[in-house]
Amino acid sequence: MSTVYPLFLAGEWVKTDTVLPNLNPYSGEKIGDVCQAGEEEAKRAVEAAVRSFPELRRLPSYERARILLDVAAQIRENKEELVTLMSSEAGVPRFFTGIEVDRAVHTFTTAAEEAKRIGGEVLPLDLLPGSENRFGYTRRVPIGPILGITPFNFPLNLVAHKVAPAFAVGNPVVLKPAPQAPCTALKLAEFFEKAGLPQGALSVLPTSVKVAEKLVRDERFKLLTFTGSASVGWYLKQVAGKKRVMLELGSNSAAVVHEDAPDLDFAAKRLALGGLASAGQVCISVQRVFVHRPVYDTFRQRFLEAVAEIPVGDPLDPATRVGPLIDEANAIRVEKWVENAVAKGAKVLTGGHRNGVFYEPTVLENVDHSCEVYTEEIFGPVILLEPYETFEDALNLVNESRFGLQAGVFTSNIQNILQAADELEVGGVIINDYPTYRIDHMPYGGVKDSGLGREGLKYAIQEMTELRLVVFNR
Repeated sequence: MSTVYPLFLAGEWVKTDTVLPNLNPYSGEKIGDVCQAGEEEAKRAVEAAVRSFPELRRLPSYERARILLDVAAQIRENKEELVTLMSSEAGVPRFFTGIEVDRAVHTFTTAAEEAKRIGGEVLPLDLLPGSENRFGYTRRVPIGPILGITPFNFPLNLVAHKVAPAFAVGNPVVLKPAPQAPCTALKLAEFFEKAGLPQGALSVLPTSVKVAEKLVRDERFKLLTFTGSASVGWYLKQVAGKKRVMLELGSNSAAVVHEDAPDLDFAAKRLALGGLASAGQVCISVQRVFVHRPVYDTFRQRFLEAVAEIPVGDPLDPATRVGPLIDEANAIRVEKWVENAVAKGAKVLTGGHRNGVFYEPTVLENVDHSCEVYTEEIFGPVILLEPYETFEDALNLVNESRFGLQAGVFTSNIQNILQAADELEVGGVIINDYPTYRIDHMPYGGVKDSGLGREGLKYAIQEMTELRLVVFNR
């Protein structure tokens, strides 16, 4: 008999008549049936979030920190179960889900630390006649109920980046997890329940697009934080009304390899892994690699060797680095985009074939800049190589994208480094490493179509609070 996963509705586990199967993308086996929230459950979740806000915001910082640290400890204690669950429902290789669990522990631990240091500043106000004997101070106050919507590719840590900073400051959360990977978020809700989070402060609602959009439109939410595709994210911003919006929307991330890169072998191996890990289903996956022409041929050879060494297969195999795409429809989409590029003159250096939900690690050369594989986020194991003549040419190639999340630059020249830091139109410039680099307390987010706002615990807390001024007249 199939396992039934109920909703976590304002502190209670609730079963509904509507269920959807949660399938392992690699094997096709059913993990369980996941209850779906309808409009009535969504209404109850929002009402509970509103009711819980006064209690949650009054929790002392040490108690908010205690809850977050308790959750971090439970994640650590249940690592193997979480690794297996995430690899099963999202198809992410267990090598990476193991890292994700460790990152989630760091995320919650850092949030607990930040809960204790949400401060302000003292302001002198006697700067003009008529303002004598006055001073003020600022403080950050929680913004109110938050709606979080998360994707499948990091089903634990991207949820953590919604809920951890929210609870650090005292904001309740209604979370809609990805339909392909809801069970990890529901497991996290168990940890919060055991940690003693006030009832009503968290709801985890797998639900339909229709109900999710209704939640986005609900004016009782003070902030929407969304991670997913650009098309969906910008649409949700349009319908979100007056609430604050944080969007993390992905990219077609680029890397620049200049002739003075410190180590071409390192660059080749890192960029190959950065483009192919988890079948390229990472918002900062390496997609476009621009290489200085004097070292292009050498780099290309080393890069193709690095690609050939990356293991493909069962996500539960500890050796695997490239697993399946999340479903066959996305594998077919990647296949069509590559075929379109080849029809316009692209050369396949390796890969280029689909087998069910798997798409071979693929490297393309001579790609027309009008092709989807160049202009859009492919979210698949496909990397483009292209030579450039000057460093300025390389920066221009990076910037011609409508996206701008992170970029990697391999060079030993300090002038090149400073120029890249000044001119690249991205949220993060990563020097001598791939653009796929992220540690969870750093500010993380993009420009242009890659989104709005910044994640990273301290920075997300700023987004999830209002700055309040208090003025004293002595």
